[in-house]
Amino acid sequence: MAELSWLTSSHWIMLGLLIGFAIAHSGLAALRPWGESKIGARLYRVLFALVSIPFATILIIYFFNHRYDGLQLWQVQGIQGIKPLVWTLSLISFIFLYPATFNLLEIAAVQKPQVHLFETGIIRISRHPQMVGQVIWCLAHTLWLGTSFTIVTSLGLIAHHLFAVWHGDHRLQQKYGAAFTAVKQRTSVIPFVAVLDGRQTLKLQEFLRPAYAGVLGFVWLLWWGHPWLMIMTSKVSW
Repeated sequence: MAELSWLTSSHWIMLGLLIGFAIAHSGLAALRPWGESKIGARLYRVLFALVSIPFATILIIYFFNHRYDGLQLWQVQGIQGIKPLVWTLSLISFIFLYPATFNLLEIAAVQKPQVHLFETGIIRISRHPQMVGQVIWCLAHTLWLGTSFTIVTSLGLIAHHLFAVWHGDHRLQQKYGAAFTAVKQRTSVIPFVAVLDGRQTLKLQEFLRPAYAGVLGFVWLLWWGHPWLMIMTSKVSW
């Protein structure tokens, strides 16, 4: 077993946390129609946030504290240009990850949360931008860290988002029927496929929205506070 000494318990703990988060997050999404019929859309959104946000916070802290666990498969951090590449990919990933910031009042349950059928902006590039953003984020951080723990984390996150592609389409199909079928035919999951084959046309004016400025500001804040964030999470014993 000596040759597997690098396979630390943190690999399995992270895998368990990812499975738990996937069940909680996707499960609550699947139960949304039933839950909203019982307690209303706003209260259900609050319940969703009270479960998802703490769970996601635990995942982030645990990842930060164990990112160098396991086998170091490659080390490219000293190569010129790698750090700017990772930050550029991270910026692109956040642009895809947070299209929901267009509806901040709904996220905060100030306005009644609704299921929307979008076909504008970043949806023209991919019908599932959050999956695309997560894949890009995982590729960037796996490249930077190069550890077996990071690979386990990335594969788990990507697997969850690939399931969410099917799950999201299934829920929209149930809610909108033929209207969603039409949207599905005009869009693509793989980025730019629908644009390249003529089913979609990019309209740059749709990207001139305050939400994108917010994403850029968030990435700058993350870049500025990254060292402090590492220090603070390292104080957590697990």
